[in-house]
Amino acid sequence: MTTTIERPGAAVRATPQAAGRIGLDQAVRNTLTMARRGLLKIKHNPEQLFDVSIQPIIFTLMFTYIFGGAISGDVASYLPIIIPGILVQTVITTSIVTGTQLREDMDKGVFDRFKSLPIARIAPLSGALTADVVRYAIATTITLVMGLLMGYRPGGGVVGVVAAGLLVMVCAFAISWIFALMGVVMRKASTVQGVSMLVLFPLTFMSNAFVPADTMPGWMQAFVKINPVSHLVTAVRELANNGHAGMDLVWALVGAAVIVAIMAPVTVRAYMRKA
Repeated sequence: MTTTIERPGAAVRATPQAAGRIGLDQAVRNTLTMARRGLLKIKHNPEQLFDVSIQPIIFTLMFTYIFGGAISGDVASYLPIIIPGILVQTVITTSIVTGTQLREDMDKGVFDRFKSLPIARIAPLSGALTADVVRYAIATTITLVMGLLMGYRPGGGVVGVVAAGLLVMVCAFAISWIFALMGVVMRKASTVQGVSMLVLFPLTFMSNAFVPADTMPGWMQAFVKINPVSHLVTAVRELANNGHAGMDLVWALVGAAVIVAIMAPVTVRAYMRKA
């Protein structure tokens, strides 16, 4: 009788090798499973939705009633300007959470436990990015509903509004790759959030999101004209208010594609080194 003794840890070392041979179809399934995990975290920790549920309401009320009369003469005239601006500002800001939660999971050792599972190594990262799309959808819906309750009547109709919402979500998903990279390479979630806000706030406030660019100083107008957020806001306004798809829509989509083309491989490479 012959007895075969396995070396301790042999099965564990075989797991990453098996994961390396995982096909695209299983990688997609693993990604969706991890995305479901992210949604379950929200279910058990609903305060994670405070930024996408409370912030749109507060910002819409505050900016509309503070600046509406001064900029457009009355609130009703200001709504077609401010609602698309608030929509872009809220959804893009929401994408910061991708990086902070990714960093928190890595600090807690959650991703270390995923290494021992026979899943695609990229699934925890791609699943987190996919789950955040739900957050963008919630922020978009709440902002638009709030605008409608306040009297906003978009001339682009249902098709224009839906197209504007999808455009913002696509661009937010693209930008989330930047914050995901920050979450991978930075050491603390608080640092990721602080640096992200430092970068994002000037881009959103130094744009045409809240006031017309022609009311700004000349040097700031020059920045606003090349600011990618301004192109996105203009595209959203044209779609929602007029149902028109102009060059700003093209620039917004091209910008999103360029960000993904550059940042996705860099983020994945950095993540794989950590994973």
